[in-house]
Amino acid sequence: MTNYWNIPGIPRKGWTSENVYDVRSDGQSVEETDYEVCMMCNNERIRYVHELSHPAVDEIFKVGCICAEKMTEDYINPQKRENGVRNKSIRRSTFLKKVWDKSQKGNYTLSYRGHRFTIFKDKLSTKYKCVIDEQFGDHKFDTIDQAKNGIFEGIEYYKKKGLWK
Repeated sequence: MTNYWNIPGIPRKGWTSENVYDVRSDGQSVEETDYEVCMMCNNERIRYVHELSHPAVDEIFKVGCICAEKMTEDYINPQKRENGVRNKSIRRSTFLKKVWDKSQKGNYTLSYRGHRFTIFKDKLSTKYKCVIDEQFGDHKFDTIDQAKNGIFEGIEYYKKKGLWK
């Protein structure tokens, strides 16, 4: 794979951060994870990927935190963004380990931080649907684990909107 630091014509500075994401955001195990390779330095097993853009380059570069700092000339915010994504991953992992109760109807329920979560099987599609408190979700999930992950994303959405107590 090419190390772009060594290629003339590839800008080394002036990049803009577009996004940071965790390649394990769906809660997969270490063994199941397809890690990224930093497009600038070829460092393998990048879990937290920084997507950067540059006006002189047509594609988005996927890089690790150190390369993101150098390319954006910002030695504070890439680490802050990555820490935010890392903290979300830790919250997700903690939430997904919670023990859910199973009702007589076969629904999965969880009380957590003053809220009630329910996962039930949709009778028309055999997929799973979710309820957060009294709010029914729009999404359908193939598995219980996907539904739990969907509830976690719902919690994060409500937090971001300031609607979570």
